[in-house]
Amino acid sequence: MGVAVKIAPSMLSSDFANLASETERMIQFGADWLHMDIMDRHFVPNLTIGAPVIESLRKHTKAYLDCHLMVTNPIDYVEPLTKAGASGFTFHVEVSKENWKEIIERIKLGGMRPGVALKPQTAIEEVFPLVESENPVELVLVMTVEPGFGGQKFMPEMMDKVRKLRRKFPSLDIEVDGGLGPSTIDMAAAAGANCIVAGSSVFGSADPAHVILELRKSVQEAQEIN
Repeated sequence: MGVAVKIAPSMLSSDFANLASETERMIQFGADWLHMDIMDRHFVPNLTIGAPVIESLRKHTKAYLDCHLMVTNPIDYVEPLTKAGASGFTFHVEVSKENWKEIIERIKLGGMRPGVALKPQTAIEEVFPLVESENPVELVLVMTVEPGFGGQKFMPEMMDKVRKLRRKFPSLDIEVDGGLGPSTIDMAAAAGANCIVAGSSVFGSADPAHVILELRKSVQEAQEIN
């Protein structure tokens, strides 16, 4: 039996004017987590949401809010997101080489779950120390597109990173984000990903519940084979 499957619709693709109802809709459709993209227009060229939106949303849902921080200074966001009610806090390895131990410590003190993400150009070996630390991250997010915008094409060559991670850390939560949908999920599932972020493929579907179920089944079936 593999690590638990988590399907996390990316709320970046939702109707931001109706975020509370979109959240409720996704949970009813079978989502395990809700993926929240926090961008600062410095680390990535886009500006999205921050702690005030997470805080507002938390008043309307008990769901796991899986926050992905595409920001230059993640440590500055730990306290605001703790207060806002975030569940998971995933920061980028590229901007935390000097202070990742302190970031992890603060995330855990805030009652959130720490994760680390890496861009497509970053070698997977860069996250190993964060997983092997005495106070480790609990999730690794492998970006399968360049972070910053939704609707991009899946990069299959990133699956080598997922395979390496899964071989080295059998019980780790491995998340993939970017271009995931019915046509690409089997590659990610076979490589060993168990947390699936999907935006356009879920929100753009006439039957989001079916897409979520399809993603889940693919991961479960891959785990049974492996």
